[in-house]
Amino acid sequence: MFFKSSSRSMDMTALRGMLLLLCCHGVSSEFHSLKYFYTASSGLSNFPEFVVVGLVDEVQMVHYDSNSQRAEPRQEWMEQITRDRPDYWERSTGRFLGDQHDFKGSIEILKKRFNQTGGSHVYQKMCGCEWDDEDGDTGGYNQFGYDGEDFISFDLETKTWIAPKPQAYSTKQRWDQNRAYNERNKNYYTKVCVDWLKKYLDYGKSTLQRTERPSVSLLQRSPSSPVVCHATGFYPNRVVMFWRRDDQELHEHVDHGEVLPNHDGTFQVSVGLNLTSVPPEDWMTYECVVQLKGIEDILVPLDPARIMTNWGGDGGVQSNIIIGSVVLLLAAAVGVFVGVFVFKRRNDSAKRRQAGSDTSSVDPGEQNPAPEAQPLNTEVN
Repeated sequence: MFFKSSSRSMDMTALRGMLLLLCCHGVSSEFHSLKYFYTASSGLSNFPEFVVVGLVDEVQMVHYDSNSQRAEPRQEWMEQITRDRPDYWERSTGRFLGDQHDFKGSIEILKKRFNQTGGSHVYQKMCGCEWDDEDGDTGGYNQFGYDGEDFISFDLETKTWIAPKPQAYSTKQRWDQNRAYNERNKNYYTKVCVDWLKKYLDYGKSTLQRTERPSVSLLQRSPSSPVVCHATGFYPNRVVMFWRRDDQELHEHVDHGEVLPNHDGTFQVSVGLNLTSVPPEDWMTYECVVQLKGIEDILVPLDPARIMTNWGGDGGVQSNIIIGSVVLLLAAAVGVFVGVFVFKRRNDSAKRRQAGSDTSSVDPGEQNPAPEAQPLNTEVN
């Protein structure tokens, strides 16, 4: 699902988008991903007109925006890439500069398609690949969106384009005819992209393949509020966290939070439990469970004496933790600006969507080949 723009709530929605983008669920450490996010905007004064972000295993490693007009590393280990490819950053910058021009033109084309004259508009692309280093399975996706809606996507199996919007059908017809380009698209997302993912994992193995144990606390805002189990400082972000009673996982009266980034590259997550109908004498039968690959399960019994509150002996402790977390999240959001992009992962490549238009004078097959580290097809035409 792509971000829907709103002139009134853009700032807060954008912030949520930046935070949600970084989250991911699942505990398997064998699954790896390389993702790129492109976002162009029109009519938004608070954000760059064009932003590109690259992530490996949900960790940002590349950033470009129209203000700096430079591709820059976001991890120290990314600087090692110049030993093998001295022109990596120059080529990436050149490619993104071209994409910036294409995206800007594409928004104008799409506005005409949708009979729009003013307002705020967002044109987006998400693409990348996945690799399971245990069984070798791979996957890829290449999809575009406009103003919060899927527009057109590439089906890797059939090497054709899926157009859920009438305005995208002419693009589908044109792009489907370019079989050589579609073959190149499939090759990139199933082979080239995966090869680069493996290279990035090797460059950043000391960071990306580490395991850090979380610290877990029980928090409660007021006597009638849910008890929150809060884990922070863990890595990787593929964590499973839940409440259970008598070894049975609970699903009712449970509120699962999103996995969010800390400023130091680790992650945090919370899961709340509403206990309004549970007598205090039964609280000890509940426990919070945190599971992270590579460490033993962390079990935290629901002991009232361990709960940090705003009214008890630990007065102010929870507030400090929450305020500190918000500050760190804001810092992370600003430092990892992703172009107000939110997406929903899909496992079926036939359902992945990509947004485009066919009124541009540039045919996708005529574009210059992308640098090996960058995905193909950013221009609407």
